[in-house]
Amino acid sequence: MSLIPSEDRIYLENKFHKTKEPFDPYNRRAYNGYEYDPATGLTTAQILSGLASLAPALESLPHPVAKARAIAYVAENTRIDVNEHDYFPGIYTWNREIGSITVEPWKEEVFRNKIPETDRLMKSFNRSAAITIWPDFDHVIPDWESLMTLGFPGIRERARTYRAYHEKKGTLTQEQQAYFDGIEISYTAILTLIHRLYEYACTKDGAKQKQTAACLHALEIGPPQSFFEALQLMYLYFMVSESIDYYQVRSLGNGLDRTLYPFYKKDLETGTYTREQIREFLAYFMMQWSAIGNYWGQPFYLGGTDENGQNRINDLSCDILEVYRELDIYNPKIQIKVSTDMPKEFLHACLRQVREGSGNLVFCCEPGMIHAIMKYGATWEEARDFDIRGCYETGVRANEVSQATGYLNGVKAVLYVFSNGMDERLGIQIGLKTGALEELETFEDFYGAFLKQLGFFIDSTIAMANSYEKYMEYINPSSIYSGTILHSLKCARDGYQNGVRFNNSAILFNGFGTTIDALMAVRELVYIKKEISLSGLYEALQNDWNGYEQLRHKALNCPHKYGNHDPVTDAYAAAVAGFYTTKIDNTPNTRGGVYKAQLHSAMTFLWQGEKTGASPDGRKMGEEVSKNGSPTVGMDKNGVTALLNCAAQIPLSDFMESACVDIMLHPSAVQGEDGLKAMEGLLMTYLAQGGMSLQINIFDTQKLRDAQEHPEKYRNLQVRVCGWNVLWNNLSRKEQDAYILRAQNQEV
Repeated sequence: MSLIPSEDRIYLENKFHKTKEPFDPYNRRAYNGYEYDPATGLTTAQILSGLASLAPALESLPHPVAKARAIAYVAENTRIDVNEHDYFPGIYTWNREIGSITVEPWKEEVFRNKIPETDRLMKSFNRSAAITIWPDFDHVIPDWESLMTLGFPGIRERARTYRAYHEKKGTLTQEQQAYFDGIEISYTAILTLIHRLYEYACTKDGAKQKQTAACLHALEIGPPQSFFEALQLMYLYFMVSESIDYYQVRSLGNGLDRTLYPFYKKDLETGTYTREQIREFLAYFMMQWSAIGNYWGQPFYLGGTDENGQNRINDLSCDILEVYRELDIYNPKIQIKVSTDMPKEFLHACLRQVREGSGNLVFCCEPGMIHAIMKYGATWEEARDFDIRGCYETGVRANEVSQATGYLNGVKAVLYVFSNGMDERLGIQIGLKTGALEELETFEDFYGAFLKQLGFFIDSTIAMANSYEKYMEYINPSSIYSGTILHSLKCARDGYQNGVRFNNSAILFNGFGTTIDALMAVRELVYIKKEISLSGLYEALQNDWNGYEQLRHKALNCPHKYGNHDPVTDAYAAAVAGFYTTKIDNTPNTRGGVYKAQLHSAMTFLWQGEKTGASPDGRKMGEEVSKNGSPTVGMDKNGVTALLNCAAQIPLSDFMESACVDIMLHPSAVQGEDGLKAMEGLLMTYLAQGGMSLQINIFDTQKLRDAQEHPEKYRNLQVRVCGWNVLWNNLSRKEQDAYILRAQNQEV
C-alpha cells in the first residue's frame, strides 16, 4: 500500500509550483502552485504593494525592528490554506518579498555608499570567475533542541527573560533593545500566522484538516508534544525563516532522527500513533521539500555518536530511510554520519539505496570531521556533537555560523601566471604581476608564481569579506535564528554577526584536480621533456589548442594526473592543499571568528569553467573544471582505490569547513552481498585514512547513453552532482557527456 494516495501525491507535487509548467529550481520561490482561497489574504502582488507602502514608516527604525515588522506584515496578510490532501499548511507568499524593502536596499546601500571599492573589486572578480564572492546567508541551522523544548511561545518568553536580565543589570543598550524587539515582533508574527492557520483549519471538515487544526492549536500555546507536532513545528519554522525571512535552513533537525526520536518513542509507547501513522507523517513531510524543488536539495542528517559513545542510529533512522526510498524522490538530501561502530544493517541499507540509484545520500566520516572541528577551537564534546550544514559542511551545534565567502578558481591562478595577472577575456588586470614568461626559467619559478597568484586570491577574498562582513547584521538581521540560540540571547548580539562562539567564514577551492593537472602538464611538457617553450604553450592556450592538436594529445595523456596515485602528482597535490589550508585556516575574520578552508565547488565547477580559458592540462576554453576533491573528468584511469589513496595524501581535515571526494563505480563491481561489502570496504578505508565526505555514483556507459537518447525511459534516473542529486534528464547534454566519460573509465 502506498504511503501517500495518488490524489494526495498529485496535490503535493503541485503545491509550490505547477509541474506541467516551466520551472527554474535556482529561482524556486518565484512560483505559486494551486490557487488559494482569496478570502484568506492578499496575493503576492498585493503583498509587494503593501510592503512598498509600509517602507516609509520603517526607514527610521533600527534594522532588526524594521525587518521584523515587514515579516509581521507578510504573516498577517499572506493567503493561506489547510488542505484535505496534506498535513502541512500552505503559505502563498514565499519568495522573500520582505527583501524588496529591507535586505536588498540595505545591501545596495552598504556596497554603494560604505564600501564602494570592495563593491568594484567584487564585481571584477565575479566577472572574471577568478573568485566568485557574495554575502552568504544560506548556511544556517537553528537550535532545534530549543525549538522542540520551548516551542514558539517559549522561545519568545525566553527572549523576554534575557531582556529583563539585561535591563536589571542596566546594560541594555539601544542596539540590544532593537535586537530583543526584533525577536519579540518576529515570534509574535509566527504565532499570529499559526493562529490564522488554526482558525482557517477549523472551518474545514476533512480528517487531515481537523488533525492539522489540533496540531496548530497545540503549537500556538506551547512546545510540541507528539511526533506530528514536532514535524509541523519544523516545517513552519522552515517556511517562515527560508521563505519569508531571508535565511535558509540548512538542516532539518540537529540530526533528524536525533531530534524526533523522543517524540517517536513516546508516541509509540503511549499509543498516540502507530509506526505506520508515523511513517505516513514522514512521507507527507518529505514531500514538502521534493515539491519545493530547491536545486541544491534540502539537507538533513542521520546518525552520529551520543555522549556515552554510543551510535545514534535507531528504529526511526531506519524508518526515515525506508520512507524516503519508498517515495522514490531525490529531494530532500540525506547525509549519513559514518563511524566504525555504525550498525552494519543500517550502513548496508544506505549503500543498497545508493546502488539502486534512488538514494540522495552522502557519507560523512565522523573521525575526520571531528578532527576538523577541533582544529578551530571546539572541545571534543562540541566536535563529537557536530551539525552538518548544507552539502556536508561542519558546524558546532547551536554555536556556529559560517558563511561561504569566496569560491577560488585554481585554474585561473595557473592561467594568470601565463598572462602576468591579466584577465584577457575582460582585458583588465585581475591577478598579480608575477613576471614575464621568459623570466620563469625553471618549474620552480613557474610553481612559485602560481602560489603567489593563489595566495593573492586568498588575500583578496579575505580583504573583501572583512570589508563587508562587518555589515552582515545591518544588511540582514537574524532575529528568528537568534531567538533559538542561547549564547546569542546571553550576550544580546545578533546570532549571525557575533552572537555565537564560532562566527566563521569559509573559502572554497574550485577546480583543485584540474589545477594540479595543469601544473603537472607545464612541468612535463615545458620543463622536463621540453616539448614546447612556455611562450609556445601560452600561444596554444590562446588559440584554444586549435592548430596544436598533437600537443594537446600529449597534455591530455600526461602520465601525471591527479586521481591516479602517482607519487609526483600526489606530492604536489598535498603541497598545494597545504599551502591553501595553512594560509586560510584560523585567520581571524571581522566577526570574532576565523576563516576555514573548504574543498568544495558547488556549481562553480561549471559556472567558473564557462569563463575560464583553455588550460595546460588539455582542457578547452569554457569546459568544466574538476569539482570538490575529485579528478578532472576522464583523468582518473587507475580505478577508485587509486583515487582514494591519492586523496588520502592530503590531510583532508585541514579543510576545516569540509572536503568531499566523488567516486563512480560500475554496477558489475557492486552486485550482491559481495558488492555491498566492497562498497563498505571502500568507505571504511577512506574513513580510516582521514577522509571526510564521500559521494558515490554507480553507472554504466550503456545505460547513460541510452538515457541520453531515450529520456522518456529514464524519468527517475538520478545523478549525484556536487552535494545534491538531480534528475539525469535535467542535466545539459554537456553535463551528461561528462558523466558518460567518467563512466567509461570504470569499464577499462
